[in-house]
Amino acid sequence: MIVREQSTVFQSPLREWMTRFIQEKRRLGHRYDTECNVLHRLDRSLCGWGLDGEQLPREFVERFTAASSYETPGSQGVRVRLARQFAKYLKRSGIDAYVLPERMGPVRVSHQVAYVFSHQQIAAMLSAVDHLEPEGHAPLRHFIMPEVFRLLYSSGMRISEVLELRVADVDLDLGILTVRDAKFRTDRLVPVGATMKERLKKYASLVGQRGPDSMFFPAPDGGPYSVSTAYGVFRILLRLSGIPHGGRGRGPRLHDLRHTFAVHRLARWYRQGADLTAKLPYLSAYMGHRSLAGTQRYLRLTPEIFPDVVNSVEAFAGSAIPRRPAP
Repeated sequence: MIVREQSTVFQSPLREWMTRFIQEKRRLGHRYDTECNVLHRLDRSLCGWGLDGEQLPREFVERFTAASSYETPGSQGVRVRLARQFAKYLKRSGIDAYVLPERMGPVRVSHQVAYVFSHQQIAAMLSAVDHLEPEGHAPLRHFIMPEVFRLLYSSGMRISEVLELRVADVDLDLGILTVRDAKFRTDRLVPVGATMKERLKKYASLVGQRGPDSMFFPAPDGGPYSVSTAYGVFRILLRLSGIPHGGRGRGPRLHDLRHTFAVHRLARWYRQGADLTAKLPYLSAYMGHRSLAGTQRYLRLTPEIFPDVVNSVEAFAGSAIPRRPAP
């Protein structure tokens, strides 16, 4: 399990308030890992600013949250929200702090519509990953990545959840994976199908016996593979499968395999005649969402993708499944 307490060491005059702020957020169930990294950046900036005493001046906040030419609006947005939340926390604590106006920050017209891979595209990507060549610096990569990408599609797990699995988390007899300290700081059980279970058994026998705390999918250094490494493989698979990539911010994204799992599962249930109103809560729990609303937001279908499913689910999910605007 990842130990995060070491990452909450700050050095500016507001260091104690930063530590308390992070602790409060995590007690409420938020992971707050990305925000903690941004808070460290704020802390370093405050040290360079030469802050005199416990305060958060307006001039500093505006400079810290200003847009940079090299970043996306989303990156700036994280910084703006963090600065606003931290300033509000300071003011509640009696500290002089400037709170950014609520309308400050990048304006997002709409959420990006999920890219849903077709069954043919998924088959092409899995075929491509099965043919990865061994690499000298990563001798197990061609064994590991086929199982990683099959898990992403067949279980809808987040990429970080797959990469951080340990040997003790994978019950090869029952075919149940234990996702520990997932989003919202909860554990959950993820059953896999019979075919996936047999593949994982075969993979484990090829890798050999290891200790229970070892990574199930070990990187060359024995730790977990990074998300960026998995994304690099993903881009290779897109190219080999003839699937175009629209560039940064347009996708397809690695996370879209999770979207695809949800949409394909919903479509299968619909064609089996299942009651989707009753099934969606099960999908929500399986995917590790805090509420049903989280599952509905994942199912951003367009009329061109399974239109019969869209029509059926809209009565239950309403605007959670937006339609693409007319050209």
